[in-house]
Amino acid sequence: MIRPTDVHEHLARHQLADGFPMVLDLEKSHGVWLRDSVSGNEYLDCFTSFASWPLGYRHPGLDDRAFRDELLEAALNKPANSDLYTTSMAEFVDAFASRVTPASHPHHFWISGGGLAVENAMKTAFDWKARKLGRTKMTDSVQDLVILHFRQAFHGRTGYTMSVTNTLPDKVGLFPKFDWPRVHNPAMVVDNQGKIVNDIEAEEARACAEIEAAFAQSGQHVAAILIEPIQGEGGDNYFRPEFLRKLRAYADEREALLIFDEVQTGFFGTGSPWCWQIYGVEPDVVAFGKKTQVCGIYANRRVDEVEDNVFHRSSRINSTWGGNLVDMVRCRRFIEIIEADGLGENTAARGCQVVGGLRAVAAETGAFSNVRGMGSWVAFTFEDGPTRSQFLARLRDEVKMLALPSGTSSVRLRMPLILSESEGDEVIGRIRATAEKGAKAPA
Repeated sequence: MIRPTDVHEHLARHQLADGFPMVLDLEKSHGVWLRDSVSGNEYLDCFTSFASWPLGYRHPGLDDRAFRDELLEAALNKPANSDLYTTSMAEFVDAFASRVTPASHPHHFWISGGGLAVENAMKTAFDWKARKLGRTKMTDSVQDLVILHFRQAFHGRTGYTMSVTNTLPDKVGLFPKFDWPRVHNPAMVVDNQGKIVNDIEAEEARACAEIEAAFAQSGQHVAAILIEPIQGEGGDNYFRPEFLRKLRAYADEREALLIFDEVQTGFFGTGSPWCWQIYGVEPDVVAFGKKTQVCGIYANRRVDEVEDNVFHRSSRINSTWGGNLVDMVRCRRFIEIIEADGLGENTAARGCQVVGGLRAVAAETGAFSNVRGMGSWVAFTFEDGPTRSQFLARLRDEVKMLALPSGTSSVRLRMPLILSESEGDEVIGRIRATAEKGAKAPA
């Protein structure tokens, strides 16, 4: 049996092992606290496995005996959910489609992997657009179809998604990509009262001008407009609802699908089941993953404008396992717990609490600026990347709290949905203690 002290050494013999220095103790981690099985230290977890672990560690609701028996049965088998159906799958699909997905979006597809979810959203759009253009034979050329997307976007590392991901060059460089239109992302910058301080209307006008130029160049061949309603890895970039409404209008007027990538924001991450519901702008297709455990897409009835779309024609989009039955069972239990414990409302409240507290810290210390957030999403910006990196290292090593970089100089928190008010104060306090070490905000 490998000892915790030897985990990194054994991994490094066979793979790149450059992650966190601690070793996760699955048995003794609890709630929002991640325990290192080597040192015994406990870390306040605002990393949550890249926003994919919503209920913290060893949630008491997961001790339900019936759930555990069903989970074990699913784990002992791995059926091809695309063609072999079970009662467990049916109960999950019913729960997700009736209690999480809005009734306006009846079509669903399941797969393992957030990037693959986005990729199948794009395939849905390509198929829809090709048929709109009268290309119904499988031998018809579609090389002129494109996806309009945004700078600083991260949509995944799969074949199609590498063409629309553009955060760090080392994630997409030296891989062949499609030359699809990429336009300006008009992100808001806010002060310590939450007031927008950059010329956001000018930013949006620039984006719209580039969108119109892209449509002019591509003609009728833009299959979809793809955007994260809040850009994550690219910098925790927030957009105004007014801008998202403009995207909705462009999609309607130019006959393209509007796709929202909610792999990170979705499943109560912003307090609401879906971020787009807060903005009041309905997309045609939504990609989801991470917190949902099983990944996939859901779509509205606009796709039914073409009769033989991917949700009606067999095997147009598919995979061997059609998601993972274990993930489906776990997700259904998550839905039950989130509903019973009111975790959507809790997440919204904790976001307001932490954003407000960190704006006070920013005002008092001058360590960082542009504090923004929604629900479990919170971010703030430093004067440069090295200052940000020093802050993250001190946050982890000195006050035992985990967070992530975002963009070139921001820190992002991805808090658990179960975070309590007192734990929210702890988040603020640990960041304050670290900020008082002297990091500086942008001038």
